[in-house]
This record gives sequence, structure tokens and C-alpha cells, in this order.
Amino acid sequence: MNMQDVSAGLARSQRNSSELILTNAQLVLEDQVVRGTVVVEDGLIREFDSSISAHGHDMEGDFLIPGLVELHTDHLEMHYSPRPSVRWNLTAAIQAHDAQIAASGITTVFDCLRIGADEDGGFGEGEMRAMSAAIEKAQKAGRLRAEHMIHLRCEVSAPDTAERFREFDDDDSVRLVSLMDHAPGQRQFQTMDQYTLYYKEKRGLSEEQFAAFVERRQNQSNTYSAKHRALLAEACKARKIAVASHDDATLAHVEEARQYGTTVAEFPTSLEAAHASHDAGMGVLMGAPNVVRGKSHSGNIAARDLATANVLDILSSDYVPASLMHAPFVLAETVDHISLPQAIAMVTSNPARQVGLRDRGRIAKGCKADLVQVRYHDSLPQVRTVWRDGVRVV
Repeated sequence: MNMQDVSAGLARSQRNSSELILTNAQLVLEDQVVRGTVVVEDGLIREFDSSISAHGHDMEGDFLIPGLVELHTDHLEMHYSPRPSVRWNLTAAIQAHDAQIAASGITTVFDCLRIGADEDGGFGEGEMRAMSAAIEKAQKAGRLRAEHMIHLRCEVSAPDTAERFREFDDDDSVRLVSLMDHAPGQRQFQTMDQYTLYYKEKRGLSEEQFAAFVERRQNQSNTYSAKHRALLAEACKARKIAVASHDDATLAHVEEARQYGTTVAEFPTSLEAAHASHDAGMGVLMGAPNVVRGKSHSGNIAARDLATANVLDILSSDYVPASLMHAPFVLAETVDHISLPQAIAMVTSNPARQVGLRDRGRIAKGCKADLVQVRYHDSLPQVRTVWRDGVRVV
């Protein structure tokens, strides 16, 4: 595109209120950062150019990046159940969650809903299905800034997982399912030292209580995990739902995930598993808080180590929405071979591609105009403006 094309686009914008022109921005493209202009029409990116226009909205030299794509956030639970015995109004909780998500630059979010009562407790029959229905209703009513989809976090070792999963048989908003086993001796908790710290000491259990707790969870894992993994993976294949593995630690775990058609490897706990998952074409996902803090909160491998080894593909905000914007800038500053475009891809085009969303995550002609204006100063990004489908939402 040349300046004549930009000028023609600007002239058309004066006749068509559906057009939006963003200029004097540092455009973070897939392979480079260029100062220039983006023209949006009817919610899509019509064109972009490395020139500055005298018209349009002045970005003041800030970065303009694609809207962030979040595949795994547990944050909605905190709004719905802010205390163990408290349940907040569904729509109010969703709106509060959505506001924080959008203000963090996230324009596409996969809200995690817990399936299967495990050692962290769980929600009652129908609660998560009601949450999904409330999200859909709020979205249709125009209450939400971001676009919301559903990610079912399925605890395969729990006795009621299959039953709770069937509550979503007719829910087309389910776009991702992760298969998890948090029983002691499995995946994230391969050693009892980790499990004891995480559950016995934090919960204040006696030796007898903890022993009974461990035995019950191990028995459940032996009884249900393999059966539920196979059942859920087959259901996802039939419904064309993306599948994620969770906390893979060994080559055997990765091979099992590959056989189930897994496209996303969430939080691998070893470098060996991360390498194998990446080599198998899965998108290796780690927590953005892990990147920002420089370590895992549960004592597993550091995400920056995977980035250094070139096997980190996707970042997730997990439990801190603002970390999803912060982490790419940390990686670009601290890992020599990772450029800002490569780091931004981990929160935009990479997650979108791994779950089949080809219409977003890039500043490219024809893509959704989900865009974020970001100012970076004092080693901290500041989200200034957010557009979804070309409409300002923050």
C-alpha cells in the first residue's frame, strides 16, 4: 500500500462512519515493528502502511498490537466465589471479570469452568453450566467488552467428571477442553514433597487426615483417570473441540496426549516434556505470572527456561490477567533471541492458531480489528485503549 492508497482511504473514512484510522503507532507485526497507520472498516483491518497520516487517531508513538488471546484463566471463579461459602450474582461476577480482562488488553478470552470435584473442592451440580449460560446471555445483551468462549478444565480423576461434562453436550460455546489429574504421584505432583506442601501444610491436616486424603485421591485416579481421558477426548473429536493436556511430565504423557489429538500442552513440568510436545506440533503453554516472577509458584520449571530453549509457544495469564501483557515485554528484554514480535505472538497469533481461530491475533488485512494501544515505560506496559471489532471497549 502507498501514500495515495492511504489518502484515498482517509477520504473514504470521512464518508463512512464505520471506518477507524489509527496513525503514528509502532505497529507490532508478525516479523517486525514499524511506525505507521492502520485503517479499519466494518470491524476488520482493511489496510496498514508504514506512513504517518495527518488524519485519524494519533497513537503518539505507542505500540499498536493485536488484541490478546487468553486460553486459560481461572479468574472468573474468584469473582463468582470470592470466599468458599459465598456465591456472587452470576451476571455481576461475569461483568467484573470481563472488565478486568478487557482492561488488560485481552479481547478473546476462554473462561475456565471447573468440571469434576477434586481436592480443591468444586461446584455443585449445574453451577458451571449456569455460568456458561449466563456468559452467553451477557454477551448477547452487549454487556461484555471481550469475546468470551468456554474452556472446560476437566479433572479426569474425579468420580463425577463424565456426568458434569455431559451438562455441556449442547453448549456450542465450549471451544477448549483440558484433561487434568492432580492426584498425588501424578503430573504436577510427582513427588510427595510438593503435594504435602500444597495440601497438608496449607490446609493444616493432621498426619492421619492427610494419609486418608492421599489414599482416596490415588484410588480415584487409578479408577477414573484413564477412562475419563479416553471418553472426553473422543467426545471432543466428534464435536471438533480443541484438546489440551495439562502438567505433562514425561515422554509417556506426551505420547498419550499426541494420540488423543492434543493441540495445546498446558504447563509441562519438565523440559523433556516441553521439548517433546513442541516437536509434536502442540503449542506449549506456560503461565505469564511465571515469566514475570521468574519462577513457578508451585516449584516446577521456570517458563523463561523453556523460552531460552525455544520450546515456549503460548502464554496464559492464569491467575493474574494483567500479566498477559507484561510477560511478552519481559521475555523480549531478558531472552536474547526473542524479539518483541515473537513474544507478542505468544499471546496473540500462536494461541489463536492452536485452537483454530484464524481470523484474529495479527495485524493483517482481513483480520478482526481487535487492537490494543500500549505505552511502554519504566519496564512496564500500560494499556491505554482497546478496540474489539473496531469498536473502542476500553
